[in-house]
Amino acid sequence: MGMLSEFKQFAMRGNVMDLAVGVVIGAAFGKIITALVDNVIMPPIGLLIGGVDFSAWKWVLRAAQPGHPEVAIAIGVFINTVIQFLIIALAIFLMVRGINKLAKPKPAEAGPPPPPPADVQLLTEIRDLLKQQQ
Repeated sequence: MGMLSEFKQFAMRGNVMDLAVGVVIGAAFGKIITALVDNVIMPPIGLLIGGVDFSAWKWVLRAAQPGHPEVAIAIGVFINTVIQFLIIALAIFLMVRGINKLAKPKPAEAGPPPPPPADVQLLTEIRDLLKQQQ
């Protein structure tokens, strides 16, 4: 029973639960970005380039033959994936940047300077007395 209780304690710690929530939200965010790239960003870019559908863009290395499928490099899918990655990386960068700005400690306001140490005060008094004697 000890191992089961240890596992329960491990699984219910805050870090593990936060990680699980982050993975679920990250997966949903990835689907949103995929839809954004495939349906909003790439169609206008394809239209500007001349009506190219990037998702179907490929280099055929060998045409399909009876009993053998086509061999092709799906460069359009790769381009879409790179754009998705760049958008996700930018979004994460902006979130981390915002969190860092919020978490950055504000500089403490300058208060009065601390009093000099006792030996410095004593030397200052001696100096002032010597000046008065001259």
